[in-house]
Amino acid sequence: MAQAAAIYARISSDPDGTRLGVERQIEDCEAIAASLGWPVVEVFVDNDVSAYSGKRRPEYERLCEDIKAGTVDALVVWHPDRLHRSPRELEDFIDLCDAASLTDIATARAGDVDLTTPQGRMVARLGGVIARGESDKAADRLRRKHAELATKGKVSGGGTRPYGYTQDRRHIVPGEDTIIREAAKRTLAGDSARSICSDFNERGINTSAGGEWTPTTLNRMLRSARISGRREHRGEITAKAEWPGVITPALSDRLRARLRRAAGPGPTGRNPRRYLLAGGLLRCGLCSTPMVSRPRTGGLRRYVCSSGPGFGGCGKMAINADPVEGFVAQAVLYRLDTPQLAQALTEVRKANADHDQLAASIAEDAAMLDQLARDYADKAISHQEWSTARQPIQGRIDQAKRRLSRISRTNRIDDYVGKSQALADAWVGLDLLRQQAIIATVLDHLVVNPAVPGRNRFDPSRLDPIWRL
Repeated sequence: MAQAAAIYARISSDPDGTRLGVERQIEDCEAIAASLGWPVVEVFVDNDVSAYSGKRRPEYERLCEDIKAGTVDALVVWHPDRLHRSPRELEDFIDLCDAASLTDIATARAGDVDLTTPQGRMVARLGGVIARGESDKAADRLRRKHAELATKGKVSGGGTRPYGYTQDRRHIVPGEDTIIREAAKRTLAGDSARSICSDFNERGINTSAGGEWTPTTLNRMLRSARISGRREHRGEITAKAEWPGVITPALSDRLRARLRRAAGPGPTGRNPRRYLLAGGLLRCGLCSTPMVSRPRTGGLRRYVCSSGPGFGGCGKMAINADPVEGFVAQAVLYRLDTPQLAQALTEVRKANADHDQLAASIAEDAAMLDQLARDYADKAISHQEWSTARQPIQGRIDQAKRRLSRISRTNRIDDYVGKSQALADAWVGLDLLRQQAIIATVLDHLVVNPAVPGRNRFDPSRLDPIWRL
């Protein structure tokens, strides 16, 4: 007779954390153990963990270790599918029981499990195949359900409350919507995710989970179509959502495009830069090639016209970084207060008058896609009809988004036009990316001409700014 029995209980989903499912399993298993006269020495519980998903089951792994060590010599489970829903895993368990000479296995709903005979193993294997098939069917039903909810713009899923929305995901949380709009505006203005997170954390603004902001959590929120009142499924926007948006779809599209461009090759998506005018803002006055950052031995920062592989410059121009960066910063500050910039802004905004028209066109076509998706979900049209009708609509949307992305983002300097002193006071404390974004909004590029022979100090007359605004 068994001297040390173990009970194993598992339930795939327990969103409320009540453990009611596993508690009922344990009660039934304890009754079986008592009827057999098996003393229970350990209860192993994997709550809210699926055996089908392939995720780790810590308590199952601990049970296997105890069987291997001989700590337990009998096992009670509610049903065999609580132990395994994968034939591969079942085979490993059979080998484990053989090696440990564990033969006493009982269930509350399927009787004894005999893994010592060919007949018993065949029954167990057939049960595993059936369980796997049922899991496959359930997973397919779940995928279809989520796809249908997505095409209809419905709420789906649980987990942590999304920032800006109530737990039911259908209503906006007052105050959090303001933070979302602030983060969106600052991101489009050139602030880095790290600087925004640092500011939010210093101000005591927590995430929906009550923790501090990180660039990952901030960018995930800003990339989400949810905050624009749209439903997203597998990376694709599928419908207008049943919840309201915090920002407009057009603004969301700009955010998503910017964050895609900003994502770098590193694990944090950042590519640290120490040069204010990197990225083609300096041009060689001899060959017009963009100058690149190239420090001297010893660390002196410089910009040079490089003739190396992949650059194609003349290699005859160089300038120290510190003075030219200071010159550009002062020139931009001065430019903000000039009538020329004010006039240029007026002309740009007139040229960008089609912004609203483009946004309206995108919204109209998106509504057509929503209706098309609903027709497909309701089986009013076939998949081929849906695909054929969708392609030209999506093509118009993509074209309009490309045009929209080319419109000048003058919001980067809106707060400082005619108020250069406000920017001068804030300049040192701005993130490098924000400084670069402001400069690139006003300055198209700066031409660096050859130095006067014998003049060893910084000479501003070498520099010809070409203004964008």
